[in-house]
Amino acid sequence: MELLQSMRLFVRLAELGSFTKAAESLDIGRPQVTRYIQELEASLGVRLFQRTTRKVALTTEGERFYARVQDILADISSATGMFDRTGATLAGRLRIDIPTAFAQMELISSLKGFTDRFPGINLILGVTDRAVDLIGEGIDCALRIGDLPDSSLVARPIARATMVTCASPGYLRTHGRPETLKDLASHRGVNFLSGQSNRALPWHFSVKGQDRTLLCEAGITVTESNAYVQCGVSGFGIIQAPGITVAEHLHTGALVEILRSYRPAPRPVSLLYPSRTHLAPQVQVFVEWLQENFVQLHAAWLSQ
Repeated sequence: MELLQSMRLFVRLAELGSFTKAAESLDIGRPQVTRYIQELEASLGVRLFQRTTRKVALTTEGERFYARVQDILADISSATGMFDRTGATLAGRLRIDIPTAFAQMELISSLKGFTDRFPGINLILGVTDRAVDLIGEGIDCALRIGDLPDSSLVARPIARATMVTCASPGYLRTHGRPETLKDLASHRGVNFLSGQSNRALPWHFSVKGQDRTLLCEAGITVTESNAYVQCGVSGFGIIQAPGITVAEHLHTGALVEILRSYRPAPRPVSLLYPSRTHLAPQVQVFVEWLQENFVQLHAAWLSQ
């Protein structure tokens, strides 16, 4: 059993490149990580890591061992999960990250159901709109909206989100209701600053089946999803947001959809995680649970 634990520690250290981060991600002490790795190296008779004051990197032997250990751990996870899918024996830390737009009562309440089903999993929830470094920050998986940059991460499609262009009734009374995309030239919008490019995200519209992008003159620029929606409600200007983030405001009349005939194609919602070959059991069950439950939470605004 100690060999298996050492192999899991080895993989985590190889992914994070830091004894401290590996210890934190596995909820154990740093000295214990050091001891396990030293004992593993001694038993193998090779040095697996090059250690400096700033980083930890795999040696050539370590890289070869890492490739084999990933396959071994994947096989063990598959074998031990063959029969028990109740969650009674699953345990460990699971750190996930979701966009601010999804940090709503429906999803939070649903996550309570996940922890009830898998009581041994210690769930750590991060909420942010910025680009996150999954490996560097020790995040197991992240939920994201929109097209994703090419990377080594695995992107599992979960759903597609309807995008809604809307504004407050007060704004529309003052500035008029745009009926065509040309009308937007005389309007003001709320810009959302991308955490990846540090540029304002353009709006998307569908014109005769073709995607068209544009931006209005900005009334205000924000970096957080809830603030973005609230600026729209407050009358700063027009916004374009996933329907799940503005559904309640549309229902109460605090926001009014405009340019409905130009609604763009739904944006992809994806779950990102670092490794395709070795997925920890707690990550695997979360991926499966999310695919089963996510669309049901917002059926009116999401499709598979």
